[in-house]
Amino acid sequence: MSNAITDIYSVLWPELRFLRRHWLSILATSLVSPVLYLVAFGYGLGNNLTVEGVSYIAFIIPGIVALTSMTVSFGGAAMKLNVDRLYYKSFDEFLMSPISHSSIVVGKALLGVVRGLLSCGAIIVMGVFISPQLIIDPLFILSLLVSCLAFSFFGVFAALVVNSHQSMSTFNSLVMLPMTFLCGTFFALSQVPEAVRMVLYVLPLTQSSECIRSAALGEHFPWISLIALVGFGAIFYFASMYKLKKSSI
Repeated sequence: MSNAITDIYSVLWPELRFLRRHWLSILATSLVSPVLYLVAFGYGLGNNLTVEGVSYIAFIIPGIVALTSMTVSFGGAAMKLNVDRLYYKSFDEFLMSPISHSSIVVGKALLGVVRGLLSCGAIIVMGVFISPQLIIDPLFILSLLVSCLAFSFFGVFAALVVNSHQSMSTFNSLVMLPMTFLCGTFFALSQVPEAVRMVLYVLPLTQSSECIRSAALGEHFPWISLIALVGFGAIFYFASMYKLKKSSI
């Protein structure tokens, strides 16, 4: 167990050093889109609106937190690994080292988790000032942590699958961008037809939005959604392990 922790830290440590030196610029760039969404949708379209019995501002802030956990955690894990693997070729050093594949996958994913939690924390602070009725409790924190971890594993898997920087951009456009607007981040899923809703519940961001929003608004917590989100994380982890082992052969 101690060896696994040491290996994971060995993978994560260089990334943490880079993050420590550039955390302010990384945080600022990761907050541009969430803040714009908050201003455009929350204030530009949501004045005097209510959704499911709460103000639209209170409704949208947890959705933006879930969205930020997806985009920042995924990007934090995927983009750095993609560059290291395809451009600098430094990722090959990990493959030639005695570090286990599981430690490599977890270490790379934890970078996305750290970045995701950092950015989401800033959004949460702003959200509490904007909408004081939001509840930040252990269920909220658990949902946020599971969401960041699941999407970080997703990012590791995507970075191991794509074979070019252009392919990563295509992946973002075809997979991440639709989830941004279709998974209940900016609207209640009860407003869409049941057939469409069933399709949307297959997507991981929908489960993340459901968990984080329910915890933040003090509603009945969807444990099934949390279990589904854990399942997505497990699928992405094992898919990353399979792809990494296949690449090493």
